[in-house]
Amino acid sequence: MKFAVFGAGGVGGYFGARLAASGNEVAFIARGRHLEAMRANGLRVTSAYGDVTIKPARATDDPATVGPVDCVLLCVKLWDLDEAAAASEPLVAGGGYVVPIQNGVDSTERAAARLGAARVVGGIAYIAAVIEAPGVIKHTGTMARLAFGEADGSRSARVEQLLAACRAARIDAEVPDSIATAQWRKFVFLASVSGWTALARQPMGVLAKEPELRAGLRNAIAEVVAVGRARGVDLPADSVDATLAMVDRLPAEMRTSMQQDLERGNRLELPWLSGAVARLGRAAGVPTPTHDVIAAALKPYADGAAR
Repeated sequence: MKFAVFGAGGVGGYFGARLAASGNEVAFIARGRHLEAMRANGLRVTSAYGDVTIKPARATDDPATVGPVDCVLLCVKLWDLDEAAAASEPLVAGGGYVVPIQNGVDSTERAAARLGAARVVGGIAYIAAVIEAPGVIKHTGTMARLAFGEADGSRSARVEQLLAACRAARIDAEVPDSIATAQWRKFVFLASVSGWTALARQPMGVLAKEPELRAGLRNAIAEVVAVGRARGVDLPADSVDATLAMVDRLPAEMRTSMQQDLERGNRLELPWLSGAVARLGRAAGVPTPTHDVIAAALKPYADGAAR
């Protein structure tokens, strides 16, 4: 298959490298020092599943120079999604589609507003990976999974083709019955864990073991579940306990991307995570006191130190 990976950071760099290593044609759309390093030295991924180096790596900052592809993995941060979706128009001009892989719950709709619903397949990524240095992606732990699917739940030919390409690349991938429900299940985890680790400035192991922090995390999780159910999302009865069990299985040293962005003075995805929980909760009449505090306490850092 022909792929374009729009945003070659931790998520896009990891999965794009795996797809390229298995023989797919992959173009990476990046910028800055990371792009320069990829052009000069290729793209390197360090991982418990085996290191990968893609050299030469086809990398550019101009999507229009890539040409039509079969699939675009949209892996930019949430604040860049609308612009990146619009810039993907020439990439899908030949009948291709985009798979937005962001942390919130509205990425599919936002991409569809720019490109049309027929050109969008919903997606989710489960991975802890960052740019360790320009041109180098560091994957932490062993969680590295993709999920994607059509909005109506159908097993279309393009979804089956993407699934086959991922499995051939030894990527753990699945097509859930409902991609929207799967996105909310991840949102329950991600919004709560990202906000709470950033607020506490502590890794996953501390949150899981310190009684007061664990109780706060449970409250945060329960609030997202309540908001989702109020919006008609079919979340399982054991969602809170299952999410906490997921936290317990993660590496103790793991830090969320939002926590790392906070520590580095980078812009935060706060408005689309805890901020979104608080906003959606108000609209649904569901109290979200934990996420209200997270959103308020981290708001001064939301635009990053550089801003």
